[in-house]
Amino acid sequence: MTTTTSPTTQPVPLTLSARRRWTVLAVCCLSMFLVGLDTTIVNVGLPAIGRGLDVGTRGLEWTADAYTLVLASLLISSGALADRFGRRRVFQCGLVVFGAASLVCALAPSVGLLIVARAVQGVGASMLSPVALAIVVNAMPDPKERAQAIGVWASVFGLSMAAGPVTGGALLAGLDWRALFWINAPVIAAALLLSAVFVPESRARRARRLDLPGQVLLTMVLAAVVGVLIEGPRIGWTSPAALAGYAGAVVAAAGFVRVESRRPEPLMDLPLFGRPVFTGAVVGAVAVFVALNVTLLLNTLYLQHTRGWTPLAAGVATLPLALGATVCAPWSGRMVGRAGPRLPLLLAGGFITVGGLCLVRLTPHTSVLLLLAAYVLIGIGFGFANAPITNTAVNGLPPARAGVAGAITSTARQIGSALGIAIAGGLVTGTGPAGLAHASRPGWILVAACGVLLLLVAHVSRPKQATTGPAAPQAR
Repeated sequence: MTTTTSPTTQPVPLTLSARRRWTVLAVCCLSMFLVGLDTTIVNVGLPAIGRGLDVGTRGLEWTADAYTLVLASLLISSGALADRFGRRRVFQCGLVVFGAASLVCALAPSVGLLIVARAVQGVGASMLSPVALAIVVNAMPDPKERAQAIGVWASVFGLSMAAGPVTGGALLAGLDWRALFWINAPVIAAALLLSAVFVPESRARRARRLDLPGQVLLTMVLAAVVGVLIEGPRIGWTSPAALAGYAGAVVAAAGFVRVESRRPEPLMDLPLFGRPVFTGAVVGAVAVFVALNVTLLLNTLYLQHTRGWTPLAAGVATLPLALGATVCAPWSGRMVGRAGPRLPLLLAGGFITVGGLCLVRLTPHTSVLLLLAAYVLIGIGFGFANAPITNTAVNGLPPARAGVAGAITSTARQIGSALGIAIAGGLVTGTGPAGLAHASRPGWILVAACGVLLLLVAHVSRPKQATTGPAAPQAR
């Protein structure tokens, strides 16, 4: 769940009618649904894209990860730009960039152009996700109403992530893979029109400075890590190119830490990582989205390549996952509000662990009932995880730093998505349909390990919500 405003000071409240406030929420949720949908809708269409553009698994991984990698890199900077130049203006710019890139994706004659267009989509998405929530927070100054709005926001994002494979499968049933991108056009047009009519302009009282050195170094770190994971099976894990990639990632990471520790307004507030609770929440955010994206990609490849299912059938198979996530997300939020994040985190870790373990002995003939059971367990775990992770990240922090914490955890979620796609694809690269089930087994072990990691995060989380300010975590 991407639940963050830009890492700045408190927003300037607006005086809007109740109908106008909830209309603003609806417009922003529309954009959030689009961002989440595009994170997962392409997964079910990867085999069709591969056939249409004559590209293998490695190229398909870049098609999926170009979007999430750029999105993860630019989330915080886009929020800072919106605070400086106007949130509605940057939001609308993001819609235009996202829509134009979607049209290029739909028309792309080669995988190279498709990957570039997907990266540009990520640029546009980075202007939508944090900026839209900042608009909502600014439009709803009442803490109780704002908390309700954040609950709606969380449910929409979870639903969009889970609905992607089903929507993609339905589009592919009657059209080709290009429909996965054409579908964005009417949504973008509607969001642009509605935002122009209903969304007010707003800025932060004091906009943060852009941290360009930190931004460049963060992008270099992520690109190096994801690049090695994707290209490693082809170039060899100990080849000179791979070793150069490892070295580049380490040097860029060291440079990032050095630069951020010296800047008065860094891209990331590194002292926050000195808090075990906050660090645990960031690790948990990465783990949850690694598990989700490994599940979705392996599900797509296994069901379509090994078992010969249609894209629609493969998408429908994720409905138990979507159902579990949709039902448990609001339930988790209520549990966090009553008793803190520990119990839902324990439930999330337990369900994801068991779901992953169900498939560690996957074969080409594994029972469909077992597959569906594993998916529903992982979906339940995903639904329980997001609210407590956000709460744990901002718990005990003053409101001025809660936005920074939320921004970092949102970035961590997208990093988890990029890593999950890269790892899952690397496991099955070059594997034929008959061997794909066996090759994917380490992926399901990884899903279970992510669940165990969440159990550890639960043990460092506080049993009750801190009382540093009324509804501060929910407001962010």
